[in-house]
Amino acid sequence: MIEIDIPGYKKLRLKYIVLDYNGTLGCDGELIDGVAAGLESLAEKLEIHVVTADTFGIARSKLQGLPCELSILPEKNQDIAKLDYVKRLGSGSTACFGNGRNDRLMLKEAALGIAIILEEGAAVKAVEEADVICTSIISALELLGNPLRLVATLRS
Repeated sequence: MIEIDIPGYKKLRLKYIVLDYNGTLGCDGELIDGVAAGLESLAEKLEIHVVTADTFGIARSKLQGLPCELSILPEKNQDIAKLDYVKRLGSGSTACFGNGRNDRLMLKEAALGIAIILEEGAAVKAVEEADVICTSIISALELLGNPLRLVATLRS
């Protein structure tokens, strides 16, 4: 668990992290350098879940051996499926990371929503629903390991 008290905002008690794959952890299907180490570090404190449409069909092979549970979604209603997944875990104890329009509902529902803007960009609706926006997945993952960064960004 990670606990972060953000003055004037809220106290986070995170148990889970839910991440999109392509555009968040990967680019053009390939896992971004440094992501594996970041996930391994966070797995010491959080249960990690990757919930994806798997655009390139290779997420399972790219995440093999990493400490995460992978869920590949069917083509329809992915936004609702991601939202339901987060609710089942417990949205009040979940941080979500994503960039797509199908991530917007989980970003809004989560205790902490982080939109990632990489090479494929980010949907405006995902950015609007997030609490924080990052231009690097490594920086985004490091926010949970360096909670004062979140305090500086989100405090009132």
